[in-house]
Amino acid sequence: MTAPDEQIFDSPTPWVADHVRAYLETDGAEGHLYQGWPTLLLTTRGRRSGRLRRTALIYGRDGDRYLLVASNAGAPRNPAWYLNLTADPHVTVQIGPDTFTARARTAAPQERPPLWDLVTSVFPLYDTYQAASGQDIPLVILDAVTPRPARQSQVEYAPFQGAKNPSVSG
Repeated sequence: MTAPDEQIFDSPTPWVADHVRAYLETDGAEGHLYQGWPTLLLTTRGRRSGRLRRTALIYGRDGDRYLLVASNAGAPRNPAWYLNLTADPHVTVQIGPDTFTARARTAAPQERPPLWDLVTSVFPLYDTYQAASGQDIPLVILDAVTPRPARQSQVEYAPFQGAKNPSVSG
């Protein structure tokens, strides 16, 4: 997905950019747990600009698959990262110190209910966001294309102490 010298643009939202920066500087030792929730870094290609865009997102797991919710905190429009991966599903993911490429897809309606239960067990506010949006929020499945390293990371994850997301109470 990326050329070695291709610039990646981090989220323009200040608290997200701070989170991404801390995550990168510590290989996820600071930032993997954000207010107690597991987070990953997702890099997509901008659907209009063609630039690489990186953001931090809460994730769930279903076996070897990673699950993301395009909630945009219940806003009526989908977040830019979701629009980007629907245009180009090839993404890069960083979880802790491990980086791998993945293919993203939106969960089909018939597979969504058990996966939704899984992600709301990780982050219950998704149910609130969905109620506020008045529609089914897209649930994204990430399937690794390049295998994740077989080793389990020895990193001790510390909670991120940076600025808090104003849309997350807690």
